[in-house]
Amino acid sequence: MVEMSNHSAPEHPFYADTFEHLAEALRRLDMLLGLRVAEFRRMLDERGGAPSQHLYISHEEIDGLLHPGAGKAEPEEFEAQRERARRLDDVIAMKTYRSTELGIFLGMPSLMPLFGLSQFELEIVMICLAPELDRKYDRIYAYLQDDITRKRPSIDLVLTILCSINSDRWKAGMYFSDHAPLMRGGILTTIDDPQSPSGSSALARFLQLDRRILDFILGRGGIDGRLIGIAEAIGQRMPLDTVPVDPVVGASLLRFLTGNLGGERSTERYRAAVHLRGARGAGALDLALGVCGALGVPLVRVDMELLQASQQSEELLRLALREGPLGQAAIFLDNVDVLLGEDDRARIEFKRLASAVADYGWLLFMAGEKEWSADARFDGMLFHTLEMPGADFPVRRAAWRRALGERVAEIGEEGLAQLAGRFRLTPGQIRDAAARASASNLADDGRPLSLDDLFAACRHQSSIKLRELAARQRTHYGWDDLVLPDEKLRQLREICAHVKHRDRVFGEWGFDGKLSHGKGLSALFTGSPGTGKTMAASVIARELGLDLYKVDLSSVVSKYIGETEKNLSRIFREAESSTAILFFDEADALFGKRTEVADAHDRYANIETSYLLQRMEEYEGVVILATNLRENMDEAFTRRIRFVVEFPFPDESSRRRIWETHFPAATPRSKDVDFDYLSSRLRIAGGNIKNIVLSSAFAAAENGNLVTMEHILYGAKREFEKIGKLWSNDHHTK
Repeated sequence: MVEMSNHSAPEHPFYADTFEHLAEALRRLDMLLGLRVAEFRRMLDERGGAPSQHLYISHEEIDGLLHPGAGKAEPEEFEAQRERARRLDDVIAMKTYRSTELGIFLGMPSLMPLFGLSQFELEIVMICLAPELDRKYDRIYAYLQDDITRKRPSIDLVLTILCSINSDRWKAGMYFSDHAPLMRGGILTTIDDPQSPSGSSALARFLQLDRRILDFILGRGGIDGRLIGIAEAIGQRMPLDTVPVDPVVGASLLRFLTGNLGGERSTERYRAAVHLRGARGAGALDLALGVCGALGVPLVRVDMELLQASQQSEELLRLALREGPLGQAAIFLDNVDVLLGEDDRARIEFKRLASAVADYGWLLFMAGEKEWSADARFDGMLFHTLEMPGADFPVRRAAWRRALGERVAEIGEEGLAQLAGRFRLTPGQIRDAAARASASNLADDGRPLSLDDLFAACRHQSSIKLRELAARQRTHYGWDDLVLPDEKLRQLREICAHVKHRDRVFGEWGFDGKLSHGKGLSALFTGSPGTGKTMAASVIARELGLDLYKVDLSSVVSKYIGETEKNLSRIFREAESSTAILFFDEADALFGKRTEVADAHDRYANIETSYLLQRMEEYEGVVILATNLRENMDEAFTRRIRFVVEFPFPDESSRRRIWETHFPAATPRSKDVDFDYLSSRLRIAGGNIKNIVLSSAFAAAENGNLVTMEHILYGAKREFEKIGKLWSNDHHTK
């Protein structure tokens, strides 16, 4: 510990705050300037005492600014002034050391370890800082530069103030190169002399202190104003045990950082980059906040998509990374995938990031969905990739409880369990869904929040991107619309039960640990066209409160090798974050029997089938396949389907029920409509019956007020012709 002798020890041998330190540093600067003023006047005397025509700041004014009330300094006092300046240097060094020991923030000294500055460079910063604290330095600098218009310190003036001989000045010029810490760190910027439009020497350039550095020195909070709209300082603290991510994941990340980098806050310790890879909204930001809370450091989030859209992206990137050491904060780069493309622009942007990390890297989190390549690492930074796990049932339930807040009471614990069990949303999607449902509910006279409100909001969140790949189907059918044998209806209800109780069986009852894959639900509906396969899928979706998406096989199957797998991958990838039911109609076109390998196309056709098997086993949602020709399906494929439901051709009694159910109660119908006759004489499936009923309704609307038997038989004839079925005169007679 540094001690001072009694005669020089101040009453308080430390600085109370950064402002006390600055006041004493300005006193020292005034001493240096006083010496420089004396040298300047000596130079004037040597050339006959004729100042420049631009100089009209009097000597007396400068004496008054530097030595208030003391009058003109005599030459014999200069050496004493140099000695006083040296003693003040010692006092400032001692008090700065003691203040640092006591944990008192001093802005100027803090720049040294953050940017690797020397004491000489810190003195340069002090000269540039002075006019920002006291306007008198504008006059003094103009006086010393023999020009009233040159109020900013030039490189030449700074070197003249700090160096007494030319050789020292020439050597010190290196501190103003583009690669020197002062310039590379953006602490100072140079400005050409506006009075020299044709250009000026390097020494004549002015120096300006960066505004963010000024705020830092003065202890002002907040991020750089140039980052507003692109970055935000997140002040909220989130306890790690409340983060909506598997607690094991958070604990392991915290152990990684503290175990490898130490537990103290230090610029030398947390030089680590953590890539949090996962779906959007998977909780990467929350996890980073929780870890930062445990480490006791703030966090600044940067939106890389917005940053890259700016014309000053390179400058803004460096400013954003600089917030790490300035604020002793972790930096969270969101949407970092924009830097991981294969094009030239992405490679250039990544190199810029690597350069900024080399200068300012401290504790860096990066969130995105793409895999981080092994060669895209940062020199001098410990790199760690963490796969963000999908939110399991307990995590989703906790996320719903947090997102709904006091409104949880409006849906109850059972409703909370249904939301968490039915919709496999990320924590971010859950927040958005809760906000959407609450906003919609409040707009509707503030009625109590219902599960229907939340289910609708969940469906919106889970299927935004899926709409680009598949067609959403209406789910207005109910169980009463299905005309099937009781055994088949029981099978369909079993499918619903498996979905409803999935999390209880796999989670609470431990079956999750017994299965490495195949935890999703797959069903195969087989039967003739029109027997109710699509309607059954719609009924299941409505029962579960899920969307139904029909995949257009014509847009999936490609003649180009490898394209089918890519198309399937996109569908399943988007469905991973969705709980919508995927419905593949006429699935035998894609999932049929594997062929003998005769050429490359046969081999890849078999690969497509194998790929689908793999994706279906990995997928944890619901997939329904429908086929008219089960015999064409690969047996190896059907063995791995959880449910196989045969849809029989409807018998006479079933056909009668189908005829009855397809006529809405509001439809005006003639008494001559004979359902017994129609069901016994017309051996057709439910899909055909639906078409006939609709056709007869339009015919009646055109030429009558009632749907008659004649309308129905006419519609039946048209349907027979369409499907290539023989229409005989017997169908016209009763």
